[in-house]
Amino acid sequence: MSKIAFVTGATSGIGRATAEYLAEEGYDLVICGRRADRLKELADKVSVKTHSLVFDVRDRAAACEAIESLPAAWKAIDVLINNAGNAHGLSSFQNGNIDDWDAMIDINVKGLLYVSKAIVPGMIERGRGHVVNIGSIAGKEVYPNGNVYCASKHAVDAVNNGMRLDLNGTGVKVSQVCPGLVETEFSMVRFKGDEERSKSVYEGFDALTANDIADLIRFIVTRPAHVNISDTIIFPAAQAGSTIVDRSQKS
Repeated sequence: MSKIAFVTGATSGIGRATAEYLAEEGYDLVICGRRADRLKELADKVSVKTHSLVFDVRDRAAACEAIESLPAAWKAIDVLINNAGNAHGLSSFQNGNIDDWDAMIDINVKGLLYVSKAIVPGMIERGRGHVVNIGSIAGKEVYPNGNVYCASKHAVDAVNNGMRLDLNGTGVKVSQVCPGLVETEFSMVRFKGDEERSKSVYEGFDALTANDIADLIRFIVTRPAHVNISDTIIFPAAQAGSTIVDRSQKS
């Protein structure tokens, strides 16, 4: 019997790569995102069964309705990848845009909570499951102009730790992956489509790729039942902290 992985933010970047890697492990996929065309493209690419859900995680009613709509055969979710998240803007607190703040808190924190609340009870009932929350080095450190984004990822770190404590003894494992600099659409979203500014983030060094993170997630969810990798930080070799990056060479 195939296992089922539920992946949010599966339309691009880490989410899409993770879906592809878990498909290679034989997981059937519930793939979620706001862009139906990209979900279809992903579904056509993988060789496992897929079920697509089009919704925005920040919309509680839409998230709950989408998950509730899953056919019975798709409800027994074994792995939940809470990947959906974004950064919006990079400015000092005093110059921050409140709409950007709302977006980050709604997507990064509340969206993760909505999806988890809808899925975790079923895992508890079945006595098995694995939740993998995608955090960030921004959830471990605070950097200049990162204020609210860092706060949202610190919240993910706290929720991850709280979930692990509360779910102890239920058969549900909880893990977190905290990447450093990963070259995806992340900076394009943060800088609102400014290609030059986005490109500059990754200049002068070899950044991580979405596949690097997906490979780590695959490792985490394929450990034996008695093993839980509760938290990880993954950097490119050139990075030593949120603001410490050697840009002097690139392979």
